[in-house]
Amino acid sequence: MSVSNTSTNTTETADAAAARPELPGQRRADGASRAESAHQAVREAWVVLHRVVGDLPDAAYREPSGLPGWSRGHVVSHLARNADALVNLLTWARTGVEHPAYTSRADRDADIADGAARLPQVIREDLYAACDRFHTAIARMGEADWTATVLHPSGRALPAAEVPELALFEAWNHLVDLDRGVGYAEIPAAHLDRLLDLAVRPYRSRADGAPLRLVADLPDGRQRTWELAIADQSSSSREVAGDAAAVLGWLTGRTAGTGLTGALPELGAWG
Repeated sequence: MSVSNTSTNTTETADAAAARPELPGQRRADGASRAESAHQAVREAWVVLHRVVGDLPDAAYREPSGLPGWSRGHVVSHLARNADALVNLLTWARTGVEHPAYTSRADRDADIADGAARLPQVIREDLYAACDRFHTAIARMGEADWTATVLHPSGRALPAAEVPELALFEAWNHLVDLDRGVGYAEIPAAHLDRLLDLAVRPYRSRADGAPLRLVADLPDGRQRTWELAIADQSSSSREVAGDAAAVLGWLTGRTAGTGLTGALPELGAWG
Protein backbone atom coordinates (compact mmCIF):
# COMPACT_ATOMS: atom_id res chain seq x y z
CA MET A 1 0.00 0.00 0.00
CA SER A 2 1.13 3.57 -0.48
CA VAL A 3 -0.02 7.00 0.50
CA SER A 4 0.65 10.07 -1.56
CA ASN A 5 0.31 13.77 -0.99
CA THR A 6 -0.60 15.07 -4.41
CA SER A 7 0.12 18.67 -3.46
CA THR A 8 3.81 17.84 -3.09
CA ASN A 9 3.96 14.86 -5.50
CA THR A 10 5.58 12.64 -2.89
CA THR A 11 4.93 8.95 -2.30
CA GLU A 12 5.87 6.83 0.70
CA THR A 13 5.20 3.36 2.07
CA ALA A 14 2.23 2.82 4.36
CA ASP A 15 4.49 2.07 7.33
CA ALA A 16 6.50 5.22 6.78
CA ALA A 17 3.36 7.29 6.39
CA ALA A 18 1.92 5.91 9.62
CA ALA A 19 5.08 6.91 11.46
CA ARG A 20 5.21 10.42 9.97
CA PRO A 21 5.15 12.74 13.00
CA GLU A 22 4.18 15.98 11.31
CA LEU A 23 1.55 17.09 8.86
CA PRO A 24 2.26 16.67 5.13
CA GLY A 25 4.75 19.21 3.86
CA GLN A 26 6.39 19.75 7.25
CA ARG A 27 9.86 18.55 8.17
CA ARG A 28 10.21 15.33 10.08
CA ALA A 29 10.39 15.88 13.84
CA ASP A 30 11.09 13.66 16.83
CA GLY A 31 8.46 12.03 18.99
CA ALA A 32 8.40 14.86 21.50
CA SER A 33 7.62 17.42 18.79
CA ARG A 34 4.89 15.21 17.37
CA ALA A 35 3.33 14.79 20.79
CA GLU A 36 3.57 18.48 21.64
CA SER A 37 1.87 19.48 18.40
CA ALA A 38 -0.90 16.92 18.86
CA HIS A 39 -1.38 17.88 22.50
CA GLN A 40 -1.98 21.49 21.49
CA ALA A 41 -4.62 20.26 19.04
CA VAL A 42 -6.21 18.23 21.86
CA ARG A 43 -6.37 21.35 24.02
CA GLU A 44 -8.21 23.16 21.22
CA ALA A 45 -10.66 20.29 20.74
CA TRP A 46 -11.28 20.00 24.47
CA VAL A 47 -12.17 23.69 24.70
CA VAL A 48 -15.05 22.87 22.37
CA LEU A 49 -15.84 19.66 24.25
CA HIS A 50 -15.97 21.41 27.63
CA ARG A 51 -18.25 24.08 26.20
CA VAL A 52 -20.64 21.56 24.65
CA VAL A 53 -20.73 19.35 27.74
CA GLY A 54 -21.10 22.35 30.05
CA ASP A 55 -24.05 23.65 28.01
CA LEU A 56 -25.90 20.31 28.04
CA PRO A 57 -29.14 20.57 30.05
CA ASP A 58 -29.32 17.90 32.72
CA ALA A 59 -32.18 16.15 30.91
CA ALA A 60 -30.05 15.83 27.76
CA TYR A 61 -27.68 13.40 29.45
CA ARG A 62 -30.42 10.76 29.38
CA GLU A 63 -31.35 11.41 25.76
CA PRO A 64 -30.02 9.27 22.90
CA SER A 65 -26.69 10.19 21.34
CA GLY A 66 -25.64 9.50 17.77
CA LEU A 67 -24.31 6.10 18.84
CA PRO A 68 -26.81 3.22 18.92
CA GLY A 69 -27.69 2.23 22.47
CA TRP A 70 -25.78 5.07 24.10
CA SER A 71 -27.18 8.18 25.74
CA ARG A 72 -25.20 11.40 25.82
CA GLY A 73 -24.26 10.42 29.36
CA HIS A 74 -22.65 7.27 27.98
CA VAL A 75 -20.63 9.32 25.47
CA VAL A 76 -19.36 11.77 28.10
CA SER A 77 -18.54 8.95 30.50
CA HIS A 78 -16.69 7.14 27.74
CA LEU A 79 -14.62 10.23 26.99
CA ALA A 80 -13.61 10.42 30.66
CA ARG A 81 -12.65 6.75 30.85
CA ASN A 82 -10.81 6.99 27.53
CA ALA A 83 -8.75 9.91 28.83
CA ASP A 84 -7.81 7.76 31.83
CA ALA A 85 -6.98 4.86 29.51
CA LEU A 86 -4.59 7.08 27.58
CA VAL A 87 -3.02 8.18 30.87
CA ASN A 88 -2.36 4.49 31.51
CA LEU A 89 -0.51 4.24 28.21
CA LEU A 90 1.55 7.33 29.00
CA THR A 91 2.42 5.87 32.40
CA TRP A 92 3.53 2.67 30.67
CA ALA A 93 5.74 4.65 28.30
CA ARG A 94 7.25 6.75 31.10
CA THR A 95 7.92 3.97 33.61
CA GLY A 96 8.50 0.97 31.36
CA VAL A 97 6.01 -1.00 33.46
CA GLU A 98 3.19 -2.52 31.41
CA HIS A 99 0.01 -0.57 32.08
CA PRO A 100 -2.80 -1.50 29.65
CA ALA A 101 -5.35 1.09 28.64
CA TYR A 102 -8.19 -1.01 30.06
CA THR A 103 -8.11 -4.08 32.28
CA SER A 104 -10.63 -5.72 29.94
CA ARG A 105 -13.33 -4.82 27.43
CA ALA A 106 -15.99 -5.99 29.88
CA ASP A 107 -14.68 -3.70 32.61
CA ARG A 108 -14.52 -0.82 30.15
CA ASP A 109 -18.14 -1.31 29.12
CA ALA A 110 -19.28 -1.66 32.74
CA ASP A 111 -17.51 1.55 33.75
CA ILE A 112 -19.22 3.45 30.94
CA ALA A 113 -22.65 2.06 31.80
CA ASP A 114 -22.20 2.82 35.49
CA GLY A 115 -20.89 6.28 34.69
CA ALA A 116 -23.87 7.13 32.50
CA ALA A 117 -26.24 6.43 35.39
CA ARG A 118 -24.74 9.14 37.61
CA LEU A 119 -26.05 12.65 38.15
CA PRO A 120 -25.25 14.96 35.22
CA GLN A 121 -23.11 17.23 37.40
CA VAL A 122 -21.01 14.25 38.47
CA ILE A 123 -20.61 13.12 34.84
CA ARG A 124 -19.42 16.60 33.85
CA GLU A 125 -16.95 16.96 36.72
CA ASP A 126 -15.61 13.46 36.05
CA LEU A 127 -14.80 14.43 32.48
CA TYR A 128 -13.08 17.65 33.51
CA ALA A 129 -10.98 15.80 36.11
CA ALA A 130 -10.01 13.09 33.62
CA CYS A 131 -8.88 15.74 31.11
CA ASP A 132 -6.76 17.36 33.82
CA ARG A 133 -5.15 13.99 34.60
CA PHE A 134 -4.29 13.60 30.93
CA HIS A 135 -2.62 17.02 30.80
CA THR A 136 -0.65 16.17 33.95
CA ALA A 137 0.50 12.86 32.46
CA ILE A 138 1.67 14.67 29.32
CA ALA A 139 3.67 17.13 31.43
CA ARG A 140 5.45 14.27 33.22
CA MET A 141 6.72 12.71 29.99
CA GLY A 142 10.40 13.10 29.16
CA GLU A 143 11.59 13.51 25.58
CA ALA A 144 12.86 9.94 25.37
CA ASP A 145 9.59 8.56 26.78
CA TRP A 146 7.73 9.46 23.59
CA THR A 147 9.67 6.84 21.62
CA ALA A 148 8.52 3.99 23.89
CA THR A 149 6.16 1.39 22.42
CA VAL A 150 2.79 0.73 24.05
CA LEU A 151 -0.28 -1.26 23.01
CA HIS A 152 -3.53 0.19 21.72
CA PRO A 153 -6.64 -1.51 23.21
CA SER A 154 -6.98 -3.30 19.84
CA GLY A 155 -3.59 -4.90 20.41
CA ARG A 156 -1.76 -2.74 17.88
CA ALA A 157 1.69 -1.57 18.91
CA LEU A 158 2.23 2.18 18.64
CA PRO A 159 4.76 4.79 19.72
CA ALA A 160 3.76 6.82 22.78
CA ALA A 161 3.99 9.93 20.59
CA GLU A 162 0.76 8.79 18.91
CA VAL A 163 -1.24 8.79 22.16
CA PRO A 164 -2.24 12.48 22.03
CA GLU A 165 -3.51 11.93 18.49
CA LEU A 166 -5.80 9.20 19.80
CA ALA A 167 -7.24 11.71 22.28
CA LEU A 168 -7.85 14.15 19.44
CA PHE A 169 -9.62 11.48 17.39
CA GLU A 170 -11.87 10.55 20.31
CA ALA A 171 -12.71 14.17 21.07
CA TRP A 172 -13.93 15.19 17.62
CA ASN A 173 -15.78 12.00 16.75
CA HIS A 174 -17.64 11.95 20.04
CA LEU A 175 -18.40 15.64 19.82
CA VAL A 176 -20.26 14.71 16.64
CA ASP A 177 -21.96 11.84 18.51
CA LEU A 178 -23.26 14.26 21.17
CA ASP A 179 -25.37 15.87 18.40
CA ARG A 180 -25.22 19.35 19.86
CA GLY A 181 -24.29 21.43 16.84
CA VAL A 182 -20.76 20.17 16.18
CA GLY A 183 -20.31 18.28 12.91
CA TYR A 184 -17.32 17.28 10.83
CA ALA A 185 -17.47 20.59 8.97
CA GLU A 186 -16.66 22.36 12.26
CA ILE A 187 -13.35 20.52 12.73
CA PRO A 188 -10.40 22.90 12.24
CA ALA A 189 -8.56 22.32 8.99
CA ALA A 190 -5.28 21.87 10.88
CA HIS A 191 -6.73 18.84 12.69
CA LEU A 192 -8.11 17.03 9.66
CA ASP A 193 -4.77 15.60 8.48
CA ARG A 194 -4.20 13.79 11.76
CA LEU A 195 -7.76 12.53 11.97
CA LEU A 196 -7.80 11.21 8.41
CA ASP A 197 -4.52 9.34 8.88
CA LEU A 198 -6.01 7.57 11.90
CA ALA A 199 -9.35 6.91 10.20
CA VAL A 200 -7.80 5.20 7.17
CA ARG A 201 -5.46 3.03 9.24
CA PRO A 202 -7.76 -0.05 9.47
CA TYR A 203 -8.13 -0.10 5.69
CA ARG A 204 -4.44 0.32 4.99
CA SER A 205 -3.43 -2.52 7.29
CA ARG A 206 -5.66 -5.13 5.64
CA ALA A 207 -3.81 -7.98 3.94
CA ASP A 208 -6.68 -8.67 1.53
CA GLY A 209 -9.78 -7.06 0.10
CA ALA A 210 -10.80 -4.98 -2.87
CA PRO A 211 -8.53 -2.03 -3.72
CA LEU A 212 -9.95 1.45 -3.28
CA ARG A 213 -8.33 4.83 -3.94
CA LEU A 214 -9.55 7.44 -1.45
CA VAL A 215 -9.07 11.13 -2.26
CA ALA A 216 -9.73 13.91 0.25
CA ASP A 217 -9.76 17.61 -0.62
CA LEU A 218 -8.48 19.63 2.32
CA PRO A 219 -9.65 23.19 3.09
CA ASP A 220 -6.19 24.63 2.34
CA GLY A 221 -6.32 23.36 -1.24
CA ARG A 222 -4.16 20.28 -0.76
CA GLN A 223 -5.33 16.84 -1.75
CA ARG A 224 -4.53 13.65 0.14
CA THR A 225 -4.69 10.23 -1.53
CA TRP A 226 -4.60 6.77 0.06
CA GLU A 227 -4.62 3.31 -1.48
CA LEU A 228 -6.86 1.16 0.71
CA ALA A 229 -8.14 -2.41 0.86
CA ILE A 230 -11.77 -2.99 1.82
CA ALA A 231 -13.76 -6.12 2.52
CA ASP A 232 -16.68 -5.21 0.25
CA GLN A 233 -16.06 -6.86 -3.13
CA SER A 234 -19.43 -5.88 -4.61
CA SER A 235 -18.73 -2.27 -5.52
CA SER A 236 -17.44 -1.55 -9.01
CA SER A 237 -16.08 1.83 -7.91
CA ARG A 238 -12.34 1.96 -7.44
CA GLU A 239 -12.19 5.58 -6.27
CA VAL A 240 -14.09 7.61 -3.72
CA ALA A 241 -13.35 11.32 -3.51
CA GLY A 242 -14.61 14.50 -1.91
CA ASP A 243 -14.33 17.06 0.84
CA ALA A 244 -12.07 15.97 3.72
CA ALA A 245 -14.76 16.47 6.39
CA ALA A 246 -17.22 14.34 4.41
CA VAL A 247 -14.57 11.66 3.91
CA LEU A 248 -13.85 11.55 7.63
CA GLY A 249 -17.52 11.29 8.57
CA TRP A 250 -18.03 8.44 6.11
CA LEU A 251 -14.90 6.54 7.18
CA THR A 252 -15.94 6.62 10.84
CA GLY A 253 -19.50 5.54 10.09
CA ARG A 254 -21.09 8.75 11.35
CA THR A 255 -22.37 10.01 7.99
CA ALA A 256 -23.66 8.43 4.80
CA GLY A 257 -21.00 10.01 2.60
CA THR A 258 -23.31 12.57 1.00
CA GLY A 259 -21.36 14.66 -1.49
CA LEU A 260 -18.65 12.07 -2.11
CA THR A 261 -18.14 10.84 -5.66
CA GLY A 262 -17.95 7.16 -6.58
CA ALA A 263 -20.07 4.18 -5.57
CA LEU A 264 -19.52 3.99 -1.83
CA PRO A 265 -18.63 0.47 -0.63
CA GLU A 266 -19.88 -0.97 2.63
CA LEU A 267 -17.17 -0.37 5.20
CA GLY A 268 -18.77 -1.94 8.25
CA ALA A 269 -18.06 -0.69 11.76
CA TRP A 270 -15.01 1.53 12.11
CA GLY A 271 -11.94 -0.02 13.77
